[in-house]
Amino acid sequence: MNVAACWTLTDILSLRVTVSQQFFCGEAASGLAYILTGPQRFFMIRSILLLIWLLLAQLSQGEALPGVTGRVEHHADFPARELLPRHVDIWLPPSYGSSSDKRYPVVYMQDGQNLFDPKKSFIGVDWGVDEAMTRLIAEGKIREAIVVAIWNTPNRTKEYLPERPFREYLNAERREAVFKELAIGGGAPLTVDDLRGDKYLKFLVTELKPFIDKTYRTHPECANTFIMGSSGGAFISLYAICEYPHVFGGAGSVSGHYPLGDGMLVDAFRHRLPDPRCHKLYFDFGTETLDKNYEPFQWRMDEVVAKRGYVRGCNWLTCKFRGADHSERSWRARVHFPLEFFLRKE
Repeated sequence: MNVAACWTLTDILSLRVTVSQQFFCGEAASGLAYILTGPQRFFMIRSILLLIWLLLAQLSQGEALPGVTGRVEHHADFPARELLPRHVDIWLPPSYGSSSDKRYPVVYMQDGQNLFDPKKSFIGVDWGVDEAMTRLIAEGKIREAIVVAIWNTPNRTKEYLPERPFREYLNAERREAVFKELAIGGGAPLTVDDLRGDKYLKFLVTELKPFIDKTYRTHPECANTFIMGSSGGAFISLYAICEYPHVFGGAGSVSGHYPLGDGMLVDAFRHRLPDPRCHKLYFDFGTETLDKNYEPFQWRMDEVVAKRGYVRGCNWLTCKFRGADHSERSWRARVHFPLEFFLRKE
C-alpha cells in the first residue's frame, strides 16, 4: 500500500485517534498494538506513519544524488535499442519543484558522470555544472534550464566519432591513418564498421529525448534544446546539430580535438554546419597539455563557421583560455561561458 497516497502530512500530524485497527494488520501488528497502549500507542503510530510518509515522498520524486548542488535524478542503465545501456542524470532547476506548470529549456551533455559529482568524475574533479547553473540563475544571467547528463560507456570512442565524415569524406588510406592515430594509447585500431556515432545520435533523438520530454516539463522545440561536450564529446555534439538541425538549436564544442587526422573533421564539417539564422555554435580551447596544439585548427574551424554566415559574438563564440589544460578541472573553471551563451536572457 502506498502510504503517501492514502495519508497526507496533515492527516498524520493531526492524528487524534487510535489507528492501529485501521492501519496495522496481522499478528505482529496486533502484538505491537497490545504492547503499546494509550499515549505510547498514539505517538509510536504517528511517528511510524510520519517516517513512512517522508520516505515515500522522497522516493516518489526520483533518486536524488548526494554531493551535488540542487536536485539530480539518476536513471540507472537507461536502455538503448542498438547500443549499450548507460546511466543518465537529470539536473532540475531551483523552481522545478515549486512550479507545476512552468516549462524549461534542456541542455544535453556528454560524459555525464563528470558533470555533477567529484566522486564519480574521471579525475576526482567534476565540471560543477550544478553549481554553475545555480549561480547563473541566482544572478539572473540565464533562464532556468534542465541539464541531461549522459554517461559514456566502454564504447565512448566508437560512439563519439562522427560517422558520416569517416564513411563519406575520407578515403580508405586516410581512414586507416586516423584509426591508427586513435589507437596510439593502446588497443587495436578501429575500422569504419566499428563506428556507432549515427546510432548514438539516433538514440539521443528517438529514445532519450522523447523520454525526457514526456517525463519532465520541457520546452521540446529546437530553439530550446542544446547539446555540448568536451574533447570527443565536442565532436559528437557538433555532429548532432549538423545531422539533426531541427532538433538542436545550439552546440557547444569544449576543447574539441580537431587536430585529429590533421584537421579532417574541420574539413568534413565545411559543408554540414546548420543554418546560422536559427542556430548557435560555441567553441573553446586551452593552451596547455593536449590543448596546446588546438589553436591553429580552431582558427581553421572559425574560418569555416564565418563563411557559413555565423557572426562572432552573436550566434557564434570562440574563446581561448590561456593556461587551461585538457581536463575537467579547466572545463569546470569555464563551463559558465557556454551555459550563459546558450541560455542568456534576451
